[in-house]
Amino acid sequence: MSTEWNDPGGAPPYDPLTGPLPAFPGEAPGAFPGEAPGPERAHERSPERSPERSPERDDCVDTIDLRLTEEFIEFLACEPPSPAQPGPAFGADLLDGLADWGPVATDVGPFQLVPVRIERDLRLITQWMNDPAVAAFWGLSGPDTATAGHLRAQLDGDGRSVPCLGVLGGVPMSYWEVYRADLDPLARHYPARPHDTGIHFLVGRVADRGRGLGTLLLRTVADLVLDRRPACCRVVGEPDLRNTPSAAAFLGAGFRLTAEIELPDKRAALMIRDRVLRGLL
Repeated sequence: MSTEWNDPGGAPPYDPLTGPLPAFPGEAPGAFPGEAPGPERAHERSPERSPERSPERDDCVDTIDLRLTEEFIEFLACEPPSPAQPGPAFGADLLDGLADWGPVATDVGPFQLVPVRIERDLRLITQWMNDPAVAAFWGLSGPDTATAGHLRAQLDGDGRSVPCLGVLGGVPMSYWEVYRADLDPLARHYPARPHDTGIHFLVGRVADRGRGLGTLLLRTVADLVLDRRPACCRVVGEPDLRNTPSAAAFLGAGFRLTAEIELPDKRAALMIRDRVLRGLL
C-alpha cells in the first residue's frame, strides 16, 4: 500500500529509504514500533474506578481526587502564579489547539502532527496495527473495525486525547496520541501534576525503525508540547518494560526513568521529560 498522503500544502515527500538519516544515540537496534497505551486507555477507562493495590505498592498515593492547597499549586507552577481564572468549560480545548500547532523543522525534514480523520486515515493506521511488532503492544490487530473503534472513542470524547498522524516531509509515517495525563486514570498510578501531558506513539513504516528516527521524533514532539502548552511542566510516557527499544528511545529523547509502575495491563516504565531540564537532557 502506498503511504503517499494527499496534503496540498505539504512539503515534497521525504523518502526514508534513500534520504540521509543521522545516527542518534539511545535507541536500541532492531524493529522499533513505539509504545502503546494498552487495552485500558484514557478514553475507555472510568476515572471513578479505583485500582486494586498490592501490599508492596502501599507507598503509591492516589492523587486524582486530591484537593491541592493554593500554596502547593503555586509551588508546582512553571511560571509566577497569575490571578485565578475559571476552569475550562465542557467542550473546551484541553490541549491548547493541537490541530493548529503546525510543522516544525527537524534534521530529517519538516514534521507535523495532523489530527486523524477516519475516512482518510483508517486504512493506513489499520495496516500499521496489524504489523506483528506493533500488535504485540497495541493489541489492535484484526479488521479495521477494531482500529476504528479505538479512534472514534477519542474523536468523540471531550478532547483530552487526540489521535494524530506524524507526517514527515509530506509523508505519514507514524501514529501518535497526545493526551492529558492528569485527567487520565494513569494519574492514579503516579503523583500527577496539573497539565501533565502524555504521549503514545508508534513508527508505522518498517524502514523507519531502528535508525534513531523514533528517538528524534519523540524529542521533537515532547518539545513541541512544552512549546505550545505553557501550563504544561512535564511530558509523560509509560512504555511497557518489555518494550526495551521504546524505553531506550524515551531515554534518548531526554526523558528520565522515574519509577516502575503497575498498570492494569502492563508493568510500565514511568518516563518524564521536565520543562526545567529540557536544556540539559
